[in-house]
Amino acid sequence: MVRDSRPGADPGPSLQPVLDALDDEDCRTIIKHLEEPLTAGEVSEECEIPMSTTYRKLDLLSEAQLLAEGVEVRQDGHHATRYRTDFNEVIVALAEDRTLDVEIERPAEDAADRLASMWGEVRKEADQ
Repeated sequence: MVRDSRPGADPGPSLQPVLDALDDEDCRTIIKHLEEPLTAGEVSEECEIPMSTTYRKLDLLSEAQLLAEGVEVRQDGHHATRYRTDFNEVIVALAEDRTLDVEIERPAEDAADRLASMWGEVRKEADQ
């Protein structure tokens, strides 16, 4: 079970995607370099990971809900997706029923984060 510490948050991903992402060396390298929001190209360059691998790892981290995507709206119409870490802690514990329990502690969202999340959802729906 995965619990998000934010009030009203969805229950989050299943346990396995979180463990898979945290077990991946490239994913850990990306997390280490995401001190500020970066585009996929910037992540690839900063982490010295090929672009195709970078996209796969960003997808893996996103599926585990360890990343948040924001859209940088540019006047020239060429918008850019920026990625940032979306957790402070990941806690794995043994539950009473002897299963693993994962809790993801997330930073508090401000208005700018909520707006970026909404834009990300609009973009996902538009791409479908």
